[in-house]
Amino acid sequence: MLITTTPNIEGHDITRYYGIVSGETIIGANLVRDLFASVRDIVGGRSASYEEVLRQAKETALREMEEQAVKLGANAVIGVDLDFETVGGNSSMLMVTASGTAVYYKIESRVP
Repeated sequence: MLITTTPNIEGHDITRYYGIVSGETIIGANLVRDLFASVRDIVGGRSASYEEVLRQAKETALREMEEQAVKLGANAVIGVDLDFETVGGNSSMLMVTASGTAVYYKIESRVP
């Protein structure tokens, strides 16, 4: 499955548009991770634990979007957009949404 942020697939013809597909995930941050992130904020540097949670949330949202596209018969999702929001009390949870347009494109290239 091809997943791209571009609105088309260069060198290929899109033969069918299935519509918008999306995937969402909400992940809570735990107390230990919050504590270490607070220390990082004070002394500087990157928070590897938060970066890993963010990466996992993004991958889950993209996977759910892809699964929805496959069920429709698509072989690509174009125009993909990722949104990140904090939700919940004290912004304690992270919501990641992936959305795009499910399409079917000819695998053969039209470029010689």
